[in-house]
Amino acid sequence: MRIDPSAIADFYARSTLGAPDRAIGFVLWRVMHRYQRAVDRALAPHHLTHLQFTTLAMTGWLSRTGEPVVQAELARRSEIHPMQISLMLKALEAKGLVARPRSASDTRTKQVEVTSAGLESLRRTMPIVITIQQRIFGETGAPNGILLTELNNIEKRVD
Repeated sequence: MRIDPSAIADFYARSTLGAPDRAIGFVLWRVMHRYQRAVDRALAPHHLTHLQFTTLAMTGWLSRTGEPVVQAELARRSEIHPMQISLMLKALEAKGLVARPRSASDTRTKQVEVTSAGLESLRRTMPIVITIQQRIFGETGAPNGILLTELNNIEKRVD
């Protein structure tokens, strides 16, 4: 059955924020997807996707202390679904950017290590991603910028 357009208009007039661009969730979703597409395009010549880069960069960040990095911790800290992390790590491993040896203390657990090729890839691609971030978010997205500060504050409040 066809709905009367006036019923839909009434719903949007009374029960919503009035327009998609007035809904922070929708605007964040659009901006994030535009950012991801820009990163995907820029990293394509380096044979990485945004998600692969993020996984590699987070692995490197967690590795900087010398402590073993395990897949489960990588998934938790990056808030990427464990299955998706596993798929990204398989792709990165096939490219020679990470290694995934079994943990010596728990053979059910895989550790994740950035290889020398992975570090070289990060050296080439990190400046590209930072440039895109600066272009899209400007000074507000810089360290201590108001947008980044507010997003970090919001993240602390979100469950």
